[in-house]
Amino acid sequence: MHPWIGRSDDVRLGALTAWVTPELVDDVLAECGRGGVKPGALSPRFMVYFTLALALFAQDSYDDVAENLVGALEGMDETIPNRASFTRARQRLGPEVLEAVFRRVRGPVAPAKVGRAFWHGMRLAAVDGFVLDLPDNKANREFFGGWSDARGAPAGFPQVRVVTLTETGTHASIDARIGGFNGGERELAVQMASSAAGMLVIMDRNFPGVELWKAYTHAGAHLLLRARSTVASRPLEVLADGSYLGRMSLAGQRASHPGGVTVRVVEYRIDGGELIRLLTDLLDVEAYPAAELAALYHDRWEAESAYRQVKTFQRGPAQVLRSATPALVHQEVWAHLVVHHCLNGIIMQVAYGEETDPHRISFVKVLKHVRRSVIRQTKDAVSAVGAFLAILEAKVRRKLDTGPRRSRSAPRVLKRPDSKYSPSVKKQQHGPTQQVPAKVITLSPAMLQ
Repeated sequence: MHPWIGRSDDVRLGALTAWVTPELVDDVLAECGRGGVKPGALSPRFMVYFTLALALFAQDSYDDVAENLVGALEGMDETIPNRASFTRARQRLGPEVLEAVFRRVRGPVAPAKVGRAFWHGMRLAAVDGFVLDLPDNKANREFFGGWSDARGAPAGFPQVRVVTLTETGTHASIDARIGGFNGGERELAVQMASSAAGMLVIMDRNFPGVELWKAYTHAGAHLLLRARSTVASRPLEVLADGSYLGRMSLAGQRASHPGGVTVRVVEYRIDGGELIRLLTDLLDVEAYPAAELAALYHDRWEAESAYRQVKTFQRGPAQVLRSATPALVHQEVWAHLVVHHCLNGIIMQVAYGEETDPHRISFVKVLKHVRRSVIRQTKDAVSAVGAFLAILEAKVRRKLDTGPRRSRSAPRVLKRPDSKYSPSVKKQQHGPTQQVPAKVITLSPAMLQ
């Protein structure tokens, strides 16, 4: 009989156990039909924590992650099961359990007193997406897809697409969807509309469309979307602040088609640059001034900051996910989303206790502290959370606080080009990040044509 039988259920996930409690895990396992399993060395509850630990220690091997989990339990670190056993246990667990855990812990975490998380009483959120590289095998490429060259031959890694609804004030995940590389971000975004009720949702110019607009507004959400120059470009009525009412039509239809929607259009330039067009359903020019809406669109970049936390710091830069089958890829991505959300929940809790902006607290340092909590506090994780948070709050004053954000600029370059001989790569201007003056936003009043 393996020494882990009857003991693996005692394993916890350090400070993250306060968010992913054993009770929550057991409820999810029962809900997904994984409960009541005969006790074994790799019990279902242990495998939930192990899969989350794979995301927390993304660059470690299976046995290293297992040692991190059981190191505080006497004797367990001496009898680590082999890699094949962990893989089979992950396959038995399936992706549905980790998705259900995400559905239980997700949601906004900023209280009403966090001003940057709200605007005119509406919680601010952003929708955007990113992709993650996968092991290059037939199963992953057929299921998820990936880049191809001019001849249609596979190029680079297969990729999974993730689209999230992110709370801009904290980087917490309100909702998320997973799809293939060949699928569109807009289709995944539409599926999250019901989670955005009562919020002001910001999106970039890849998303505007009548279907998405109706899905979010019918769900009780408000929208602030950047649009291409051809969308709602004809003013129907110019408003007092220079913004105007226009029509966004169904693809291939006239603006007068009844299937379209009426939108308010705000146009402006930053430092005299290109004309930026925003669409919103907030039509009251006195309650929602155009200048404030133009300045607010910048908060969309908080979603990119959240993705950097996942892709660069939590997963590791340019790291390929470890899962070799589509089901395990889904499981691994959901685990990353759970861990990332919980880490930002910790940051918000610490920031609220210290009355500071959560964006000023270093995600990297909190990530390292949480990893250490898994190794050091496995035995008594839940009761140690209070002391853990107290330690973080004390360190905010010395180490974790990164200070107020500065206006900075850096050349936007392709970090992983397909070929070093590509002409577009040669033309890129590399350079250091530099501090720059605050951007000047200038509204461009519309005129009836």
